[in-house]
Amino acid sequence: MKKFINLSIVLVTIIFCFGSCLKDVGKKHCQIYTPIIETTSSLRAKVKSVSPMDVANAGKLFVLGNIVFLNEKEKGIHVIDNSNPGSPVNKAFIAIPGNTDLWVNNNVLYANCYTDFLAIDIADINNIVITKVIEDIFNDLRFINGYSIAQGSVVTGWNVKDTSMEIEISEGQGIWSNGKYITNNWGGGIVLSGGPATTSNPTSSQSSSTGKAGSMSRFAGVNNYLYAVSNSTLNAIDISASKQPVISNKLSIGWNIETIYPLKDKLFIGSQNGMSIYSLSVPTQPTYISGFSHARLCDPVIADDNYAYITLHAGTFCEGTQNELDIVNISNLSSPTLVKQVNLTKPQGLSKDGNILFVCDDNAGIRVFDATNPENPVLLKTIPLASAYDVICDNGIAMVSAKDGLHQYNYSNINNIVKLSSFLFAH
Repeated sequence: MKKFINLSIVLVTIIFCFGSCLKDVGKKHCQIYTPIIETTSSLRAKVKSVSPMDVANAGKLFVLGNIVFLNEKEKGIHVIDNSNPGSPVNKAFIAIPGNTDLWVNNNVLYANCYTDFLAIDIADINNIVITKVIEDIFNDLRFINGYSIAQGSVVTGWNVKDTSMEIEISEGQGIWSNGKYITNNWGGGIVLSGGPATTSNPTSSQSSSTGKAGSMSRFAGVNNYLYAVSNSTLNAIDISASKQPVISNKLSIGWNIETIYPLKDKLFIGSQNGMSIYSLSVPTQPTYISGFSHARLCDPVIADDNYAYITLHAGTFCEGTQNELDIVNISNLSSPTLVKQVNLTKPQGLSKDGNILFVCDDNAGIRVFDATNPENPVLLKTIPLASAYDVICDNGIAMVSAKDGLHQYNYSNINNIVKLSSFLFAH
């Protein structure tokens, strides 16, 4: 069994080619991470509809008519009757291990189950049926913390053990702590082990006939195709036979891909390095048109006919330091041009309805802009909401996913935005 070691202090040994060295003994404190590995077939067997559950860690959103599908990160999907946004009703929970993304079309739910892509018949929400499995479509999830897991298996968690060990310390030795070199002794060094571990997996959109997803989505439906991105691949999936989807094409499109947004016959793809625009003139063969590059940061994107709106935030694996809204002129698709940067706190999901732009700005809340002039947006209001993550604006109602659940606001009168409800627990 492989083990991943997280060192609180990493010692760097400096070797001198001449003279004698004095030696001593020190202690190295470590956390040893042992992966919990399960087969994908055993995980699929856990996919089922169960009674409504509490919202503990809300993720991405999908809206279809009066139904809101709210992802519970890596656990499954809450199914919410939103006929009355002032009093939403939790109808069911679809348990899907490792789930982070979803799309719905013709009573079929498309969802990831760790590395696999599932088509699930949800016509009877209390008796769901998996109708098709496309295995290993998100195979980047088999590579985590330096491990390469065999196809058919994934890491679902970690067993953690604190330990310490003795290590020789020689004169002239350098010490690393919290990523910084402490001593200034001359010489080269050998790092014994890397930095901190992570316990999470290294892992919208424009309205279509099937519904609307949030800007953080990795799925985008356009006509008879669903486009799904992994860390480096754009998958074109034929869903004309909705219960039996078939992969039509797989394209390598770069690295660190995060989100996808459909607009008419175009796809706007967000990555940690920038935005890419693809044409769907041939649906099975998305074709690169152009791109807009930025510093390495997390990057959801939405667009209208003339402008793309990109939020960039730093932190965790996103690197960089900027936290901003970038507005890019795309009236000439072959040459996207940055026209405005707006400094924010830690922006994430965003949605636009007409001239009104909503931006989730983490613990700062929801920023509401008048984007009548996209090159000079005006901040109208900040709605307090901790850990705002994703938002969908639909017919005067803003549905916001935050860590603790679903929050809804009526913005039909932009000068008097009214909170309608907070859906936090099953009832």
